[in-house]
Order: sequence, then structure tokens, then C-alpha cells
Amino acid sequence: MSESKIQSDIIKWLKSEGYYVIKVIRANENGVPDIIFCKDGKFCAIEVKAKGNKASGLQKIHIDMINSSGGKAIVAYDLWTVMEEF
Repeated sequence: MSESKIQSDIIKWLKSEGYYVIKVIRANENGVPDIIFCKDGKFCAIEVKAKGNKASGLQKIHIDMINSSGGKAIVAYDLWTVMEEF
């Protein structure tokens, strides 16, 4: 399954759960996660990867920064992972 299809499925599910969701198309920094949303007042982010692909070093740094700042960020390869984590 392509990353764009996985992203679309994740965004649809997040919106159906009532979360405020932003699909990041272009950011002022490289490595920013693909999807940003707010859940129960908490900053959350998802870096979406197709099966077999891995997050880059810079993407991992951004995910770590979000998590260490009190938010929640993950790498997701499918919708099920997102449903389990959030």
C-alpha cells in the first residue's frame, strides 16, 4: 500500500474520531512528521511510511523531540498501528 493511501486512511479515521488534523505538505524544516493532530489537548504527530521504508535520522529526531516535550509521535506503517497507539 502506498504512503499516500495509508495517510489518507489515517486522516479519515482521526477525523472520524473528532480530532483536529493537519496533513503537512510542506514545512519550514525538513523531517517534520506527515500528520499533526490534537488529541485531548495533547500535540500528536505521525510519520507515515510504506512497508519496508524507514524514518530518516532527521525524522527520528523530530519524533524524539515531540515525545520528550510531552507530546506523542510515532512512525506508522498502517492504520491499525495508529488505532492502537491513539
